[in-house]
Amino acid sequence: MKVIVVSDTHRRNENYFRVLEMHKPDLVIHCGDAEGSEYALTEAADCPVKIVLGNNDFFSDLPRELELEIGGYKVWVTHGHTYYVSMSIEYIAQEAKARGKDIVFYGHTHKPSVQKVDGVYVVNPGSLSFPRQDGRKPSYCIMEIDRFGEAHFTIAYL
Repeated sequence: MKVIVVSDTHRRNENYFRVLEMHKPDLVIHCGDAEGSEYALTEAADCPVKIVLGNNDFFSDLPRELELEIGGYKVWVTHGHTYYVSMSIEYIAQEAKARGKDIVFYGHTHKPSVQKVDGVYVVNPGSLSFPRQDGRKPSYCIMEIDRFGEAHFTIAYL
């Protein structure tokens, strides 16, 4: 199973469309700040698309957070801005563990990261539109579940 995780597209969707064409995923997760382009993001994909509310998604009825199961993993999706992710991932990792989650996907910082904290994968795909990490390449995350049911995470760049 292949899951594409994106965030912070901010209505600049060209790179998102390219990623869909390149990967043909089974599921897309968007960690917020779609800024009203939810319909376009969903319609472009040939798979389910799950989107949460970001701090710039004004007047949206998107869910603030989602809890999913992906390949046996308990997953929590949030934008992250209410969990102080701009300062540290410690609080969001603690919250994920307290909720009994194996994985938390979040955005907001526009900086890609995959870390395992106290048994929880804490994953930020970065931003496809406005990257802020060194080199400033648009980024996203590929989560693949192998034939043994193990999750593997890759930060990919355009």
